[in-house]
Amino acid sequence: MNETIVTTCTRDCPNTCGLLAEIRDGRLVALKGDPGHPVTKGLTCVKAARYIKRIYSPERITQPLIRDRRSLPWRTAGWDEVLDTVASRLKSIAAESGPEAILYYQGYGERTALKLLNRYFFNLLGGVTTPVGSLCGGTGQSAQDLDFGRRVSHDPLDHANSKSMILWGRNPVSTNISLVPVIREIRQRGGRVVLIDPVSSRSAALADRHIAPRPGSDAFLAMAVAKLILAREAEDRDFMENHALGANAYLGILARHSVEELCARCDTAVEDAHFLAETFMLQKPTATLLGWGMHRHREAHLSIRAIDALAAISGNIGVSGGGVSQGFEEYGPFDQKFWGDDLNPPRRTLLLPRIAEEIMSARDPEIRMIYVTAANPVCMAPNTAKTIAAFRHAEFVVYSGHFLDDTADQAHVFLPATTFLEEEDVMASYGHNHVGPVNRAIAPMGECKSEFRMFHDLAGRFDFADRFQRSVTDWLHDLCAPIREQGCSMADLRKKAFRLDAPMVPFADKSFPTPSGRFQFMTEFRPDDLDRRDPAYPYRLLTIAPHGFICSERTLAEHDPLPVVILAVEEAHRLCLENGEEVLVESRNGAVRAKLEVKAGQRRDILVSERGGWLKAGHGLNRLTRDISSTVGRGTPYYETSVRVLKSD
Repeated sequence: MNETIVTTCTRDCPNTCGLLAEIRDGRLVALKGDPGHPVTKGLTCVKAARYIKRIYSPERITQPLIRDRRSLPWRTAGWDEVLDTVASRLKSIAAESGPEAILYYQGYGERTALKLLNRYFFNLLGGVTTPVGSLCGGTGQSAQDLDFGRRVSHDPLDHANSKSMILWGRNPVSTNISLVPVIREIRQRGGRVVLIDPVSSRSAALADRHIAPRPGSDAFLAMAVAKLILAREAEDRDFMENHALGANAYLGILARHSVEELCARCDTAVEDAHFLAETFMLQKPTATLLGWGMHRHREAHLSIRAIDALAAISGNIGVSGGGVSQGFEEYGPFDQKFWGDDLNPPRRTLLLPRIAEEIMSARDPEIRMIYVTAANPVCMAPNTAKTIAAFRHAEFVVYSGHFLDDTADQAHVFLPATTFLEEEDVMASYGHNHVGPVNRAIAPMGECKSEFRMFHDLAGRFDFADRFQRSVTDWLHDLCAPIREQGCSMADLRKKAFRLDAPMVPFADKSFPTPSGRFQFMTEFRPDDLDRRDPAYPYRLLTIAPHGFICSERTLAEHDPLPVVILAVEEAHRLCLENGEEVLVESRNGAVRAKLEVKAGQRRDILVSERGGWLKAGHGLNRLTRDISSTVGRGTPYYETSVRVLKSD
């Protein structure tokens, strides 16, 4: 029997594509874009097509596993045994040391409506230790909160009104595929598209010009462009005087530097700054889209705030087709009282960018147990060696996932999770304003359970079972109360995506949720904060999003023998290194063997590689990164990692 199921991609991607799952005799045979989705319009990426292989991979774990010690081999077990074991540990540790001796690490791999209930379970338990901060976009959100009062992005459908677009660190070909036709339409209308990125990504082919500033120096470029607009008296004086605070202070900051000096500090040609200024002046409205690599610097807020200021000066705030868009809150559409955070006094949090150090330093109580869902922190968190030590510091680790990846290697219990194609849920997006249905397309593989079902069954072993053990239908009805209040029934939400009550054009009335009700310009700027360098380690390591995978979502067999690192041809010649040669990449934190790819036209001060490769597969680039936190937003500055490249022994 053939069947087509409407569903929504739940992976860690801003596109959140509407999908059509084609089923033949109970087996998934194709996964295609849904042409009826208002944003993605039938598009989907190569990763979606490959997801079928992930579901049916012979490496996928479809039975619960357990072991007494990490040094012992896994053995299969029944669900009753593993859940009894987990419940027993939760109860004994909470009784002996308090619930804060348990760390619940909920990752970004999947953030659907029902995932709110994971934390609800732990709050019913009494409130455990949880991470705070971000491995991803926290810096950008916090920086824009300073300027706008609350980060609100333009609806992607509004980009149809843009006469030009700046892709500032964004690579839509690999990470935001629904933007590609929008970009092409802008260019077909005669508008400019500019890519600003130290790396020449796949999206460079879509742009009229690629500008490659020194990593982390984007503030200088934004300031240079603002100065050129001011020199032409093309600024939006009404906005600056009547709808903003701090404009004069920011103009004072700009006055300290010449355009030439600013361009030199970001290592960008003055001609490129003029090209950008002309774009903002002559092809308004200009949409500026920030990528997530923008956040991966210690002082990233300075660059993001300078870009916001450029949009304000150029008259692109509160204007259809304009704006500076960074993202959306994917949990925002749901009833967040079901986090359960009000059930207990405030509990301890650990800083996510420094999670390993925080785990090992935690006292009164120490972290005795770690429970991980939707994440692979041993692979993806910074400073791998310290992260492994932190997980080994805990006496018991529970891991929910699909494969025996790096974090699974540190666990005592492995709980086999369903994929989104084997479960029911609702998915919002951090890339647009629609929520979509997650409809079960196939039966769960083997003995896999959804995380909701895991916690549902685990709750049955506690005295709060009656507060958690409700049906998926009932929970989704309550979690989606804000969506229902906007006029979308649950029956309709099972059939198609629904647009939330959100502005197409934020701040169109020039009113901002800041204390003054106005846009807030940056009024302090320390340029030396953007100029940290380590001469002994001359290359900034930029671990970019893979084209074919989402972070560490891959199998062991899908890895190349070594990670590939890309170096400028001039630097390779200087170091007497050959294309395809095995090299050693060293930082002050560690070393990784890699295969060298030599590339013409790349910046000479960067080393580029794709992130997400497993340590156990010989990759593990986070062996090189430092566990530090950004100045604003508690983000993770992966791109502060400086490395050198040596001949392999």
